[in-house]
Amino acid sequence: MFNLGDFPLPFRETNMEPYMSAETIRIHYGKHLATYIANLNKLIDGTKYADMDLHEIIVNSATSVADEKIFNNAAQVFNHEFFFNCLGRGNNMTPDIISDAFGGIAEFKEKFKSVANSVFGSGWVWLTHDKTTGFEIVATKNADTPIAHNKKPILTLDLWEHAYYLDWQNRRADFVDAFLESMIDWKFVIDNMNIK
Repeated sequence: MFNLGDFPLPFRETNMEPYMSAETIRIHYGKHLATYIANLNKLIDGTKYADMDLHEIIVNSATSVADEKIFNNAAQVFNHEFFFNCLGRGNNMTPDIISDAFGGIAEFKEKFKSVANSVFGSGWVWLTHDKTTGFEIVATKNADTPIAHNKKPILTLDLWEHAYYLDWQNRRADFVDAFLESMIDWKFVIDNMNIK
């Protein structure tokens, strides 16, 4: 079983202001993520998933129609924890390996924006990596997550309305811009994702 303390917020609620308010963080982390965790616990109680770690739950439930609710909640727990870890202020050290993969940092940002702004409704935009395709910028709908497709997540942006609506209202494109310019913890991207 999981609890919110298993997925600690890696910064103070006020650290992302003015781009993301403390109120948004409190609701997004303390309400939305907490609800996904509570739902997941109820759904896996007494099942084969009860003793699995989060990654195992996602991989094993990803293709099961009967376990769709388990997958959705487990994936949202993972996606949210990963998103919060991607957030940071004051370290604009975009790694050369990512810049080089897209022909420059400006090109990377434009591609990321294009994919993010093409998402209709709820979803995520990801920078992923695998040995075959290298770096890719991809969108997933609803709760879907790259680890269900054997891709390594490097960076993500939550495009569900609860991630930005209090601060940006309907200006999701401006939220995407703010994320790329001022909200990424590149140190996390490099150190914790082990990009070589």
